Amino acid sequence: MDHLDELENQSIFILREAYKKFKDLAMLWSIGKDSTVLLWLARKAFFSHVPFPLVHIDTSYKIPAMIEYRDHYAKEWGLNLVVGQNKKALDEGMNHEKGRMVCCEALKTQGLSVIMEEKGYTGLILGIRRDEEGTRAKERYFSPRDKNFEWNFKDQPPELWDQFKTTFAEGTHIRIHPLLHWTELNVWEYIHREKIPIIDLYFADENNKRYRSLGCQPCTFPIDSSAKSVPEIIEELKGIGTAERSGRAQDQENTYAMQKLRARGYM
Repeated sequence: MDHLDELENQSIFILREAYKKFKDLAMLWSIGKDSTVLLWLARKAFFSHVPFPLVHIDTSYKIPAMIEYRDHYAKEWGLNLVVGQNKKALDEGMNHEKGRMVCCEALKTQGLSVIMEEKGYTGLILGIRRDEEGTRAKERYFSPRDKNFEWNFKDQPPELWDQFKTTFAEGTHIRIHPLLHWTELNVWEYIHREKIPIIDLYFADENNKRYRSLGCQPCTFPIDSSAKSVPEIIEELKGIGTAERSGRAQDQENTYAMQKLRARGYM
């Protein structure tokens, strides 16, 4: 068993535990590499059938290729796709020019809250990793939120030796993070091994630009890169010195802004 087998086994165990322990689960699918790897793992865990809905929060500012990719694979893999959107905020003119954190909270955090309340989801599976961004390092595999989906990062249950707390007070909302122990390099190694179909935005174009992290079009910028294949991305990552989300504008706004945003329920 190599390191990818160990990562895969742990993630599949967490997915199956979540499905056994919690009702009304959903999985967030942002169309990026991490959530698509998570979706692949879910298909493996449940023998090609995903037994819970895939939620995509459409801010209306996503790169069009992301929506095309989403709809293609939702149909090919027989997914129960649920698209959430904060239509009220959009109708009132919400956009990134009002402030990126304000926009993220309205279109992503509140958009997610709306669909979760509407559908009655009490647990949400996400593809976040500890190495991706500082506040994510404070997460647990089974991370409780209050009834308003807000996260008290100072009060999280201990998780030692694969012993996970899966019993919580009624009304607690649970976030489940099966990729928490993965790294960016692990994700790409797994994509390569499994031949997972990933959106072309991750590969360098004719101008030697590619996306390393995907989000809304006005707030996500490509990096300089000549990597046109998964093996080339893997080699590039071994020598790269910049942060993975350095091309995400909202991450650059304020040292503690992302932590505050996530405490209020952001992905």
